[in-house]
Amino acid sequence: MSRYILGVSLALVAVPAFAADAGFVPMFNGKDLSGWVNVNCAPSTFFVKGEEVITTGRPTGYLRTAKQYENFVLEVDWMHVNKKEVGNSGIFVWGDPLPAVGTGYTRGIEVQVLVNLTYKDKEGRVTASSHGDLFSIWGAHCTPDRPHPSGWERCLPSENRAKGGGEWNHYKVTANDGVIKLEVNGKEVSGVSKCNPRKGYLALESEGAECHFKNLSIKELPSTNPKPEECAKVDEGYVSLFDGLDLTGWRTGKDAWKVNDGVVKAAGKAELATEKKFGPCELLFDCRMPAKSKAEWSVRLGTNRTYSFANADVDGRGNWNRVVMTVGKDGVSQSVNGRPKGKSGEVPDTGPVAFAAAERLELRSIFLREIKEK
Repeated sequence: MSRYILGVSLALVAVPAFAADAGFVPMFNGKDLSGWVNVNCAPSTFFVKGEEVITTGRPTGYLRTAKQYENFVLEVDWMHVNKKEVGNSGIFVWGDPLPAVGTGYTRGIEVQVLVNLTYKDKEGRVTASSHGDLFSIWGAHCTPDRPHPSGWERCLPSENRAKGGGEWNHYKVTANDGVIKLEVNGKEVSGVSKCNPRKGYLALESEGAECHFKNLSIKELPSTNPKPEECAKVDEGYVSLFDGLDLTGWRTGKDAWKVNDGVVKAAGKAELATEKKFGPCELLFDCRMPAKSKAEWSVRLGTNRTYSFANADVDGRGNWNRVVMTVGKDGVSQSVNGRPKGKSGEVPDTGPVAFAAAERLELRSIFLREIKEK
């Protein structure tokens, strides 16, 4: 059926529900990922097809917004393609620009996007569901509207409303003044409050399964003036050097380093070096050595400066640690887990970043930002 206005035929088309509310704007142009940042995944992990944002689920990671949001109403449709297998993904609210230490995920509040899976404890009580859980992750905090049976910072939905694999679901996420409410297919089922952070980036999660998102729109609400400590960190211009799937952009010996879902692990004797050369920069990476290892390992910056790490340099073998190395015109400063670890007055020349192979050394979240000297 069509109608005619001034001799022009206008086909009737479906109009998204959010279009009726003048405050909503699209978060996705239907053509490309403009306005979004691939944080720690391969270029192929998130892509656009048929006006949908699709994630392959590999490697684990996330695609975040280029801007931060505080208070808002978010509308989104999602679908897992697996009809029988477990499908896992999520929407991160108020996240940081970089992953938390030792993980592929951001600190923030997660809106679960899950199908075909329910966890129960020994007493048979549901502890995680596929119907719209809300919970804090990786250092964020919240208070669930209903106490969790295991005491977790996780709100289980009041009823099961989500459809299974191969079917579209609609989420409405209302976030205001540290409170989040989730509507699943038209009815509110979950809520959390006293969230920290309560301002930050929004993100789509990649976690092992293909998931589709469409009709993403947002309506921003007035600010409620969060304190600095209630806000996520701000993007400082870091770029990922490791895509989590393979060693594109790196040089090493055959089978010397193995990649598995966002982690690269030493398996031989050859170093792992970037193909690109860098001058003044800040290098950030997470590292882990085996719990009982006493082996030293090192990072080479440029062609002439190597920096060794021993047991005293990190917070215990077997744990993930975040190292930041800043290369400036007056030398190189280092920090481990946010604590200064000394400074060298020697200045590296322009060259690659290289990790020496050591006994089962693991690396992830390798980021770098170049520094323009004044």
